[in-house]
Amino acid sequence: MTIRIWHQSFTVLSDLGAYDRALQAHFHRVARPGTEIVMHGMRPGTYRTNYPGNDIRHAALQHLHSIQFIEAGLAAEREGFDAYAISTLPDPALREIRSMLGIPVVGYGESAMLTSCLLGSRFAVMVFISELTHQIADNARRYGMADRLAGVTDVGFRFNDVLQGFSEPAPLIERFRTAARAQIARGAEVIIPGEAPLCVLLASQGMSSVDGVPVLDSLSCWIKHAEMLVDLKRQSGVERCQIGYFNEPPPRERVAELLDFYSRANTR
Repeated sequence: MTIRIWHQSFTVLSDLGAYDRALQAHFHRVARPGTEIVMHGMRPGTYRTNYPGNDIRHAALQHLHSIQFIEAGLAAEREGFDAYAISTLPDPALREIRSMLGIPVVGYGESAMLTSCLLGSRFAVMVFISELTHQIADNARRYGMADRLAGVTDVGFRFNDVLQGFSEPAPLIERFRTAARAQIARGAEVIIPGEAPLCVLLASQGMSSVDGVPVLDSLSCWIKHAEMLVDLKRQSGVERCQIGYFNEPPPRERVAELLDFYSRANTR
């Protein structure tokens, strides 16, 4: 049977042509036959520029933007998708969205960390939005993987450098390799290339290891986790926990009422 996955980016994909095309090619290569990944980004005009990092470096603004992820998740289930994928390292509203939906929900950051634990004893996350370091370390703690985290560090270049790398990858690849070696020297046995644009750039260039240490294709991780969770649900009837504060689904009609209420409140 086919699987349809709703991919949700933290970028406005229409603003980032090279990244958008690289994602499409990567998803086509990695997803198994019969899996369709339908790409979605944030609404045009969400950010002041094509760079979301000026907003998502602030916890409060990231929280406000997470409303789009909630609305997208509800739309994914309503439109009959088999799984919903939050495809950004911070995993905005992952726990809350998972509690709302009956379909499997995966997050880029969580999937990468879970997979890292199968490949080495300690992992390091390398980000180009340096202000995310505290949040990613806190996420690792909430996911129960703080003891496996070697560190969250700034990779040493920025978003625009990554975008330029899609047309001229060699210099950026070498800079990444140098930064990764510093984390390997500190004990990292798996490297997670933080945000998705860097991940897809490295994967497109066949960058899968540095000096014998795996460089994770985090995008592939959530694809495979989504496929697995759909299989488990279909073949074995296994689904996520449904009880407790963080798990029990709220009444769907109340969710709709509140989203409508706050939407109308913003127009006053």
